[in-house]
Amino acid sequence: MKKIFLYAAALLLTSAPLAAQHYTADWASLNKRGIPAWFNQAKFGIFIHWGVYAVPSFAVVGPGGYSEWYWYQLDGANDDTHKKVRAFHDKNYGKDFSYQQFESQFKAELFDPAQWADVFKRSGAKYVVLTSKHHEGYCLWDNKQADSIWGRPWNAVTGTPKRDLLGDLTSEVRKAGLKMGYYYSLYEWFNPLWKKDKASYVKNVMTPQFKDLVTKYKPSVIFSDGEWEQSDTAWRSPELLAWLFNESPVNDEVVVDDRWGSNTRGNNNGATYLTSEYGSGMQPGVVWEESQGIGNSYGYNRMETVNDYKKSNDLVVLLVDIVSRGGNLLLDIGPTADGRIPVIMQQRLVDIGAWLEVNGEAIYNTTPWKETRQWSAGNRPPVKEASYMSDYNVAKMIKPSKEYAHIEMFFTKKDNALYCIATGYQPQLRIKDFAPAKQAKASILGSNKTISWKQQGKDCIVDLSGLRPGDLTGNLFVVKVR
Repeated sequence: MKKIFLYAAALLLTSAPLAAQHYTADWASLNKRGIPAWFNQAKFGIFIHWGVYAVPSFAVVGPGGYSEWYWYQLDGANDDTHKKVRAFHDKNYGKDFSYQQFESQFKAELFDPAQWADVFKRSGAKYVVLTSKHHEGYCLWDNKQADSIWGRPWNAVTGTPKRDLLGDLTSEVRKAGLKMGYYYSLYEWFNPLWKKDKASYVKNVMTPQFKDLVTKYKPSVIFSDGEWEQSDTAWRSPELLAWLFNESPVNDEVVVDDRWGSNTRGNNNGATYLTSEYGSGMQPGVVWEESQGIGNSYGYNRMETVNDYKKSNDLVVLLVDIVSRGGNLLLDIGPTADGRIPVIMQQRLVDIGAWLEVNGEAIYNTTPWKETRQWSAGNRPPVKEASYMSDYNVAKMIKPSKEYAHIEMFFTKKDNALYCIATGYQPQLRIKDFAPAKQAKASILGSNKTISWKQQGKDCIVDLSGLRPGDLTGNLFVVKVR
């Protein structure tokens, strides 16, 4: 009951109108704001990692093999990964070829923002988050701080693309009816001022640059990152958030994550949502979001093969699992340097959208039920609970196994309807410890077949024995009881 009470409290917080009040630059005040309700109702967003790193588009394949970290692995790291990246770089580009020289090859000449937005809409996502600037410091919009501090064109407008990549995509995404947000890295690995005087960097580069981004493009989401080398005080994050919540043009709508200092991740949930990265996620009672790539990397990695990409059905299971626990999925794609979304990524997104077209009622605007999932008999597999690299694979947990129990179904609810998202067909679907109202009816989303249910002790038995091949839209189908 405690878990349900906490989630109900969170819903009250996030669904209430944000009061027109002034927030001071401290967490006690900022946490009173709450999180705009639209975010937790949206459930599904698209993450995009795109920058100069799309030119080499190389990383050692495996967990944490992030191609967007190429420059750091090349010049900042001192480990086996560094050796492999350095060997690749020297062989293909030469020992004297600097990372900054890749910018001349970041042309984005095939970039079609309308086509991107169309794919995102067809995926069923409700919001998009683009890397406005990653740790390399390169901005996808025209920003004077980037150029002045680097002493060279270091944004997409003054640089090689000669185009406001961020602005053009923002316009098309909004035309498609989706909300637009931005990832923004607080720090930059090799920024000369950051290396010399961190306090001056925060005051003279990061803060005005952040305000420039927000004022010009009015994001609905800000995914802050790169916070771990300093506390929130050193970043002056409370001051920046007070400006965001009080004075910015998006003060009422904008949603922000929990990455604002080495001491903030996992905290301050009154003002920020919690982030999980290739993690096991969280349980009902908090507002949270899981981010993952379709493969191992966020940025495009040419070394990944078809075996490194999650299957479409597995991605749907990932989404369902997260939503059943009250979270959002932010699924990442990595475009190429010439501006294309790899076709395999497009296919995965469109496949998710096809499932949501039929079953989205069980996903959008839902809340968790008293149980998030139902297991078969047997010992449940061990789960490492962590918000980063937990090796949590829910796609394996739905498969029958001699060693462990498997997940038979996930649950969500909306109003007085219970949605049972089954992971496989059974003639008799037993929903444990559930007693519907006597007048309740059972149905299958996307099907006009009539099904019945009966009460058997504490359990509800839904009769699916009359179904024939083709009556179900796939292995993952939804039984609605209302």
